[in-house]
Amino acid sequence: MKILISPQGTVHCVYSEAIDLATIGRLTISRGSYVEPNVAGQWLVDLSPVDGPQLGPFTQRSAALKSETDWLEQHWLSHSP
Repeated sequence: MKILISPQGTVHCVYSEAIDLATIGRLTISRGSYVEPNVAGQWLVDLSPVDGPQLGPFTQRSAALKSETDWLEQHWLSHSP
């Protein structure tokens, strides 16, 4: 789990239950993407909530989830305020 802490003390991360984030302080959680199946049963990642692209299709949901996390950590998390 990657955590970005700004000089002002604001913490940004892709939500995970790897650690209890409530121990850091008050949480504000917002959706960064949607992982949904298409009509063919493949998985698509829609990163439009963070002005990102659509990724996929993926044959396995787990691959879509990994791609989602990788993209958010590389593109969104590195540019969070």
